[in-house]
This record gives sequence, C-alpha cells and structure tokens, in this order.
Amino acid sequence: MAAAARVIAVAGHSTATASASSCLLFKTPFAFKRGGNALSFNNGRRLSKRLFSCNAIYNPQFQIKQEGQPETLDYRVFFEDTSGKKISPWHDVPLRLGDGVFSFIVEIPKESSAKMEVATDELFTPIKQDTKKGKLRFYPYNINWNYGLLPQTWEDPSLANSEVEGAFGDNDPVDVVEIGETRRKIGDILKVKPLGALAMIDEGELDWKIVAISLDDPRASLVNDVDDVEKHFPGTLTAIRDWFRDYKIPDGKPANKFGLGNKAASKDYALKVIAETNESWAKLVKRSVPAGELSLVWSLRFSGSGLNKGVYEGLMVIGNDFYSFVRFLEYLGFVQ
Repeated sequence: MAAAARVIAVAGHSTATASASSCLLFKTPFAFKRGGNALSFNNGRRLSKRLFSCNAIYNPQFQIKQEGQPETLDYRVFFEDTSGKKISPWHDVPLRLGDGVFSFIVEIPKESSAKMEVATDELFTPIKQDTKKGKLRFYPYNINWNYGLLPQTWEDPSLANSEVEGAFGDNDPVDVVEIGETRRKIGDILKVKPLGALAMIDEGELDWKIVAISLDDPRASLVNDVDDVEKHFPGTLTAIRDWFRDYKIPDGKPANKFGLGNKAASKDYALKVIAETNESWAKLVKRSVPAGELSLVWSLRFSGSGLNKGVYEGLMVIGNDFYSFVRFLEYLGFVQ
C-alpha cells in the first residue's frame, strides 16, 4: 500500500524562545587545534568553546506529518518545525514552559484503544502503534483520558527507586494522564499543569503516571493538587489507578501494582519526579549513561554570541562532549 502523507498544523505555544532550525553545522571553514580552547575560523576570528551550548529548538508552532495508514505496521506520525524539518517530539519539544506549566504530547486520545507510543528507538522518534510478535497492540477497552508523554524526560532503567520498592525505571519518557474533558488528537502538544503522580510497577519496572490537566480545560483553574482532583473530578484518581492496574488482566497477565501506599502522590511529589527524570534525560543525551538502542538523533541549535551568520544546517549524532562533536565534524570533513 502506498504511504499516505498529510501535514497537519499542531497548536503550539504563544512565545518562541528560539528560532526554528535543525542541528547546525558550520558553513564557514574553521580549524580546531587539539589542546586549545577555541575554534579558529579562516578569517582569523577565534571563538571560545565556552560559547557553544546545544539546546532543544522551540517553535511557536509544530506540524505533524502522517505517513502510512492508521492501524498498519508502517504508520508513523512525524513532527516537523515550520520549515518542514523533522524534529523529535521526545528530545526537541521543550519540557518546561514557565510558571509550573509543562508540555504534554498526546499519543493516545481519550476513548480510543490503539496503543500508540513514541518510537524511542527510531530516527526522530515518531509516534507509532506498538506491536507484539509482529501484531498491532490494542488495549482491551478504551482509555478514558488523553494519554501521552512529557518530552525531555526519561526513566533510567539503571536507577532503583528506594521509595518505590527499589523498582528500576522502564526506559521510556514519563507518561501523562490528562483528565480534561476534551478529546485530543494524536500529536497534539498541550500546556498542562501536573496535579499528582501514581507510581505504577509493571512487571517490576517503575512506570510513573503524572496526572495533569490542560490549561484550556474549563475546570483547570479549580484544580491545583490531588485533593482538588478528588473534589472537582470525584473518583477520577481511583479510576485511573484501577484502569492501569487491570488492563493486562484480559490478556492473562497479572495485575500491575502501585507503590507509595497505592495512592496518588501530591503535586509537589509529581514535580520532583519530573525534575529527576528530566535530569536523567539530560544525562542520556549527553551520553553520560548508556543509551542502548534509544535514538538520540534530534534537532539542535547552537546558542552563542555572533554564531547565527556562520552556521549551516546538518544532522548530528550527539557525542560524549564538545570534543566528541568536533571529532564527528572531522569525520564529515567540516573541520580541517
């Protein structure tokens, strides 16, 4: 079947903090002297390596491009910036938006059952339908909330959480259960505020569920912590816990467990989980911890005084540090 593709505008955020671009390589020829602390351009200008920092790009609007047909093995939802360059929803969409607000990427719309997820082991980490033994996966019944991930987070499988039965991370971004009334679309990027956290243990792995609400929900202003959820969304926290506890039972698997007393933790605890998993993600993309088969190819930009005029778009596989990046440029022939 021929791949069908269409581009859909995704509502983004109101303020751009960086210009749209892919990872930037230098167009102006330059030389790097081993043991030195600067790059030397052919025009004689020297720039300290301290000027360079790689940051995830941020655009006021993203697009999604669907390739293939839904509910097929080749279906993918790619993310692009406004110039049509592919980006990674996991690595490039900013996590923090200020004032306690975070980005949330919808993988599974509420009242649907196809098990969609970011493909963390594929180039640019598109959203796809999960598979098992070559077959598409579906939940046994619809999920009742919008479900997805927090970008720029990662549950490190090498870290044991002493507060949750010593469980290790599940090697995925942190999951979000968004309780608002609107059914969202795959690839929507929402501004949400966290309200609590559930510590699900799935076959021994820790799989956090951050309970959140979109800022545009009519009741968003009424809820700021787990107690407010119980008041304005009565029974929702129990329903979320029970849904994720039991959804594997129809397939003959045991129920999932929950730590932290089998209850939802507070907003402050959820913020701690987000901060810790964001730190783990930062170590991952810096290659401070093993990446395994995870895809770390993403769109980056350089920030630094006077660099915008001397850059050229390209693709980079993140190295251990600045020197590894220069070695990569040498391999490509950009550095003399």
